[in-house]
Amino acid sequence: MLDEPSLATVLRCAGARWTAQIGDPTLTGWLTVAAYLACMALAIAVWRQSPLRAKRGAERRFWALVALTMAVLAVNKQLDLQSALTATGRCLAQLQGWYAERRSFQRQFILVLLAGAGLGLGLGLWLMRRHLRRNGLALGGLAIVAGYVAVRAVGFHHMETLINTRALQGVRFNFVFEIAGLVLIGANAAALLAGGRRAAEGRAQPPSPRKKAKQGYPSTRH
Repeated sequence: MLDEPSLATVLRCAGARWTAQIGDPTLTGWLTVAAYLACMALAIAVWRQSPLRAKRGAERRFWALVALTMAVLAVNKQLDLQSALTATGRCLAQLQGWYAERRSFQRQFILVLLAGAGLGLGLGLWLMRRHLRRNGLALGGLAIVAGYVAVRAVGFHHMETLINTRALQGVRFNFVFEIAGLVLIGANAAALLAGGRRAAEGRAQPPSPRKKAKQGYPSTRH
């Protein structure tokens, strides 16, 4: 039985496999970073627009979480931090002597991730149950993006092969998956912002004469 590796040994091994550098300098890579940052800006705008009323508190916290998640994933997209996690896992497998059985561990880990994602999605649906009509698209998009990042972090070869397969016009599926989730988040945020502006404009307009009469305004006629 192998001795338990020290933290320094694991970090040295992982450092030999991964270094902090631009992970995806391609056009699609930078477009994805821009999409994350755009979603972050939209989420912040929705958070600022959301009223502080208690009945909208869950919605406000949700968009704060979305903004934070988008910021972290924008940085992660180019630093490729999930690859550091994958490298650390492989080093542990080699140093602890179970590298040959890593596929079984990866499958079990994926099942745990899927179960965790399902529980997280279920919890999100329950917490946002009163706001699903307004925020359902963003919740679904967040689930897609989180699932994609989790699969990349596991480093399972068959899943990596699938998401790196080129789809239409040579664009890889990983770009399609990631952007699909971001489009849902961005579209939901844009719809909420547009609705908020229309509501604000409606409040700013003076009431019509008929509405004034119904509300008991004094007549201006003499």
